[in-house]
Amino acid sequence: MRRVLILIISLFFSQLLVSCAYKPDVQQGNTLDDKQIAQLKTGMTRQQVIFIMGTALLKDPFHKNRWDYLYTYTKGRGKPERRLLTLYFTNGKLSKIDKSQLNKITL
Repeated sequence: MRRVLILIISLFFSQLLVSCAYKPDVQQGNTLDDKQIAQLKTGMTRQQVIFIMGTALLKDPFHKNRWDYLYTYTKGRGKPERRLLTLYFTNGKLSKIDKSQLNKITL
């Protein structure tokens, strides 16, 4: 009986400890630094954009002239925040920079 009671108590406390476990911050995607974004200018080639921003996280095979740079950050057990930068190309040159979803959006 004593062993069963010790087992039940240890299981209870182990579950309690698991629920209080540390959850690390999670960063995913392309980091979108404001200094990098400020360097982007229309008329740049794809290679120049890659040099500044790195390879885009999302390249839609149906829209080859659109690159999406997506960054998601989740602080511990908090809600994820998302930033999105969309670049459009015409004839291999940067033609439009869409910053409308660049501000942090809580999901």
